[in-house]
Amino acid sequence: MPVISPTAPKISALFRYIEQLQGDAPWGHLLDAGTGVNSLQWISTLKTERWTAITASEAMARQSAQHYPTAMRPDDRLVVGNWMDEQLLAGEQFDTILLDYFIGAIDGFAPYWQDQVLPRIRQHLKPGGRLYITALEPYVPLYRNNEVDQFVTELGRLRDACLLLAQERPYREYPADWTLRQLERSGYQVHSCKHFGIRYGERFLLSQLGMCRQRAQRFGNQALTDAMLRHADALQQRGEALLAEHGVLASGHDYVIAASVPG
Repeated sequence: MPVISPTAPKISALFRYIEQLQGDAPWGHLLDAGTGVNSLQWISTLKTERWTAITASEAMARQSAQHYPTAMRPDDRLVVGNWMDEQLLAGEQFDTILLDYFIGAIDGFAPYWQDQVLPRIRQHLKPGGRLYITALEPYVPLYRNNEVDQFVTELGRLRDACLLLAQERPYREYPADWTLRQLERSGYQVHSCKHFGIRYGERFLLSQLGMCRQRAQRFGNQALTDAMLRHADALQQRGEALLAEHGVLASGHDYVIAASVPG
């Protein structure tokens, strides 16, 4: 059974912006195509008729259910499935579809399949319905000059290196331009695209380094593990110093795209 949270979910600026875009239009039957704790908590605050949430991770399904702040309604569904499965939600259509940091996460569950996602999702969006995409502009491959940008990039590279050395696949983010091209090629009508500056804090710093330290224990090479842990400690000191100086680590952008299927 879901754990009832005593406090209201914290809603991100991206989700608040989606609410503005939706306006008075009904949410109807909402599909969260790559669900997680944050998106499902936000959905709990919306006036939907019902919702369906999909994740390829059983662990994420359990975590999302445990943190869902109210009782699920009889018609709400939390499903473990992979979008590469053509039978997943076969024949079903939805009034609203959310892809929350979904495209970047695909590499972990369906490698090299990103170009197929939007055509796959399109068949499930009703004409006149709305698709909302949230995503992160890629930053790990970039070279930065600003000390905060450079630090965030180095932190991302450390995280991805640790995931690879632990036999896992890091996320692969795609820029808004790529997503917009794919939407056009897949037959969607794009209504808006807006960027939001990111302000990282201590929670982000510690969570990223915590992930690195955990994965480092699985390298299978103690010397490499020890060296990586020392590097993580040094990055934490740099990050804490930058936070003390700047208050936050202002670096990079998220974006929100709204699109529909012509009726």
